[in-house]
Amino acid sequence: MVRVGRLAVSLATIASVALAAHTAWNLRQVRRPRTDSPAVAERVDILIPARDEEAHLATTLACAREQSGVDRLGILVLDDDSSDATGAIAESAAARDARVVALRGTQSPPAGWIGKPWACMRLAQASKADVLVFVDADVVLEPHAVRALVDLLRGNALDMVAPYPRQVAGSPLERLVQPLVTWAWSATVPVRAAERSTRTSLAAANGQLLAVDARAYREVGGHAAVAGEVIEDVALMRAFKRNGFACATVDGSDLATCRMYDSASALADGYAKSLWSAFGSPAGSAAACAGLAFVYVLPALAAAGARRADTRAIGVIGYAAAVASRAMVSRRTGERTWPDSLAHPASITAFIALTGLSWRRHLRGATQWKGRAVVAAPHGTAPRP
Repeated sequence: MVRVGRLAVSLATIASVALAAHTAWNLRQVRRPRTDSPAVAERVDILIPARDEEAHLATTLACAREQSGVDRLGILVLDDDSSDATGAIAESAAARDARVVALRGTQSPPAGWIGKPWACMRLAQASKADVLVFVDADVVLEPHAVRALVDLLRGNALDMVAPYPRQVAGSPLERLVQPLVTWAWSATVPVRAAERSTRTSLAAANGQLLAVDARAYREVGGHAAVAGEVIEDVALMRAFKRNGFACATVDGSDLATCRMYDSASALADGYAKSLWSAFGSPAGSAAACAGLAFVYVLPALAAAGARRADTRAIGVIGYAAAVASRAMVSRRTGERTWPDSLAHPASITAFIALTGLSWRRHLRGATQWKGRAVVAAPHGTAPRP
């Protein structure tokens, strides 16, 4: 049993070191938008789906209106049947700025649709722009963000750009989990190789902020192609890739910030809404969680409590590699690096627990988000409005 334990820790440590090396390589390769990108001649529309976002929408709209270097800018915001002042905030902005169009949605998504794809589809239908920039209602854009995204899109012959905003975390659970949003793809996805690849397994996107060529978007079917997908951002990139379009996952930490959840309970509900669908099946989720625990938790446990000194030493190396991977990403993106990176094994453990919670709620039919039941359509379906 001692040999088996030592072998397992050794294999986990090798994997952890390899992924840390891949993280370092990826961070050298990943595209980072220019802050001095040129002015944009094309028409660009910022599309903002908003449901019960009175706490954030005014700030998001203000930042959208302050975009520089985009003369033909439109801002479309959809109040998705909100129960708060979201609609009034949108209408007030539209009254002050002719570029802002406030749309009102008063109906629930039809059968086969998840709420966000439904809202995004309606926004896209109302747009006549050449470039569509989807922005969540809690995202704070820098003034150069939109022109930088268009520069990335056009300057590199891309059809979709998926920047990851800098994640803002407050509560202890947020600080444990939110850094994984960017760390996960930085450690595992070869981003430059993925740009021209049609392999859907290499898709990494964050629906907080997405820029797409409007023609390509409509050719793939837009959000109707991912109508029933809970993780619609990754599904949309996969749709682009299946149709031969080039997509890039980029570092968006200089373009925007986002605090996805403002409390531990909101975070738990948010992740429980979607994690059950992240790995395709219960077996897929179990395999992914087991792999994460093996690579990132086992070495830390060995470092802390293995009987043999050599096994502890191997565990220390594996743990240090995990911390280094996390710290490299946090430092690059401007997120809190220390002491949070030291808790990486605890972050992985929290993620595994959230995945279990997500499956528990899904199997009991209790998954909800913002007052709506989350029921995904069967894979392969693409219902139309």
